[in-house]
Amino acid sequence: MSPRLPAWAATLTWKAAVFITVMCCALAALLGILVHVSVTGRTVNDSRERALDRLTAAARAYEAGDPLPRFAGIDPEGLPGSLRALAVGGERGTMVTSYEGRPTMWAAGPADGRALAVRTDYSASAETISGLDRSILGSSVLAIGATLLVGAFAVTRVTRRLHLTAQVARRISAGDLDARVDDPRTKDPSRPQDEVATVSGALDTMASSLQRKLQSEQRFTADVAHELRTPLTGLSAAAELLPEGRPSELVRDRVRAMRALTEDLLEISRLDARNETVDLAVHELGPLTERVVRASGTPTGVRIVRDATVETDRRRLERVLGNLVANAHKHGAPPVVLTVDGPVVTVRDHGPGYPEYLLESGPQRFRTEGGGKGHGLGLTIAAGQAEVIGAELVFARPPDGGGGALARLTLPEYVRFGAAEEEPGRGPGPESAP
Repeated sequence: MSPRLPAWAATLTWKAAVFITVMCCALAALLGILVHVSVTGRTVNDSRERALDRLTAAARAYEAGDPLPRFAGIDPEGLPGSLRALAVGGERGTMVTSYEGRPTMWAAGPADGRALAVRTDYSASAETISGLDRSILGSSVLAIGATLLVGAFAVTRVTRRLHLTAQVARRISAGDLDARVDDPRTKDPSRPQDEVATVSGALDTMASSLQRKLQSEQRFTADVAHELRTPLTGLSAAAELLPEGRPSELVRDRVRAMRALTEDLLEISRLDARNETVDLAVHELGPLTERVVRASGTPTGVRIVRDATVETDRRRLERVLGNLVANAHKHGAPPVVLTVDGPVVTVRDHGPGYPEYLLESGPQRFRTEGGGKGHGLGLTIAAGQAEVIGAELVFARPPDGGGGALARLTLPEYVRFGAAEEEPGRGPGPESAP
């Protein structure tokens, strides 16, 4: 199994840095090899020509019977065997070896069946080549470092703009329709735009279009609900004047349902507008939930494991809990139990459970499954009101695997300054049912 790379290794900055480093190293190596080969070849050729000139001068002295220079000799000590064999064979040649611990250039030629050889100090040339290699290596490291810094700066500017665009996209997905990238390159048509600016401009355009459409839908929903209020009020008054009987009961029931739907639509339109104000106060959670269950008129069990004090909007919290309890009885199956465990309130039923779409993406208005009655607005309102009061509402399956649906509401707990801690070993609270 191959090891997993860390998360930062997948970033564009890291990939660009690796690419720039590899390309710089490859380019530096190629240029270094070319310069090394060129300079080394020229240096060796110059040393070889000097050695051959000395060999020519020594051959003339040998033929004239004059003493050989001190740097020449017949079959001298230290002459490489391959070069000696070449000279005995009647040819001239050169070779670089080490003589007495120093680089030496040898040149040898034939002399009456023996080898006439001269040596030249090659230390300066070898030092020149070594110095050149060190310079190439040092300049390559500096060039790679400078290129990495410039490249990292350029890539970081691009990735910073991409991160900003992604952050704005996440804010829009979370419901902040006023979020915009506002890239300065998109505001001035005369400035050239790169690909990031094009993406940023497209995201801003999409967000503006989406905002206009959603605002139009919200205004339409609010206008329809407001327009329906007046005729429904008259229709409700007229229904009360009908003579008693089964038809009258059906008409009154439908009128009440339409009025409830209209009020739900108005509440959703206010939540969508995101201009709701919160009336915060400190409340004991246990008694509050018991009042909600009593007001619902349903056979819901209440279990207080650990009571808590919360700072919240009582009216909105009652709306959330009332909708959760009503939904559990309408779409679930008994027993329905509301449990308070500190600042966490859970409502569980034993019915078929929440549908998959709700578990994955949350409640959707005007969508229900299984042929049940309702418009899908109760849970939508509960989720919206929970967000307004700063609570977290999660829809899930019960962890014990017993089936049913579980709604978990986590409220911000109120902690009194300097309050004593709860006594250890405090058992669960009593169970009660309306």
